[in-house]
Amino acid sequence: MNLLDIRNLSIELIGKHENTLAVDRVSLSMKEGEVRGLVGESGSGKSLLAQAIVGVLDDERWKVSADRFHWQGKELLHLPIEERKAIITKDVAMIFQEPMSCLDPTTPIGEQLEEAIGTEGLSGYFWQRRKQRKEEAIKLLHKVGIKQHTICNKSYPHQLTEAVCQRVMIAMALARQPKLLIADEPTASMESTNQGQIFRLLASLNQLKNMSILLISHDLENITHWTNTITVMYSGQFVEAGTTDQIFNKPLHPYTQALLDSSLNANSNLPAKSRLMALPGSIPILQHLPIGCRLGPRCPRAQQACVKAPKVKSYHGHQVSCHFSLKDTY
Repeated sequence: MNLLDIRNLSIELIGKHENTLAVDRVSLSMKEGEVRGLVGESGSGKSLLAQAIVGVLDDERWKVSADRFHWQGKELLHLPIEERKAIITKDVAMIFQEPMSCLDPTTPIGEQLEEAIGTEGLSGYFWQRRKQRKEEAIKLLHKVGIKQHTICNKSYPHQLTEAVCQRVMIAMALARQPKLLIADEPTASMESTNQGQIFRLLASLNQLKNMSILLISHDLENITHWTNTITVMYSGQFVEAGTTDQIFNKPLHPYTQALLDSSLNANSNLPAKSRLMALPGSIPILQHLPIGCRLGPRCPRAQQACVKAPKVKSYHGHQVSCHFSLKDTY
């Protein structure tokens, strides 16, 4: 049984006259202990999909619907909001992309981290539990690589670097020992050395705690070293999904191939100051989305049939949503 099983999830931005379809019938599944990458350009709907999973989208601005939204076999969309939030808060944690905007600027880091620690594992009177929370908070900071815990605990978010705040966010996410950790660009503000440390930390959590991880990134090449499976999105639509080896070595969708062609390794032999390989144009804005396949205006293989949304095809577990995939080229 899948830990998370979503079928045909759609997210609409509610407008005065009509709604805008930001995420269009995307499916996603996660098994226990799986590390799945979710890849796409900025604006492809990756973060929106993650926020829909953890239930933090504003109901007055966004409408979420799905044919299936199962967590451990339980349909979440049919549950009352409070019951749904109780399940998600207990079992799912998310590391947001901008830590400075997620941390409370009026409260010291130590207090915020202690508040995130659940009551499970705490015992004794309230003053004993308070001491246990402090000790657990220090352990969490050490676990994410913050050695000067005294300084960090007394500091406010604006007194720390963005990289340290990101580590604090990871510590808060780990405080309740979630079954699924959603990491939205967890190393975006870090140097390459620190990025490796964070990825190794997430890998160890996966191996030692059997924690499932949904790793969101715009860099396909970077996350191939850490994931088992990868899902690719473009402009709110599902593009391709498969094992990391399938996606990296035999991509079936032109967009996935373009992501690989634009990587630094693929362009390592280019002369100095040469342009990297890239698709023409840019990702469409929500107000002017193309009909059918949203990659159509930029796709080198586009034909008349692309004005209709393609159906998902599966080749031995390797799924692709394209009328003219690259399957015949292999």
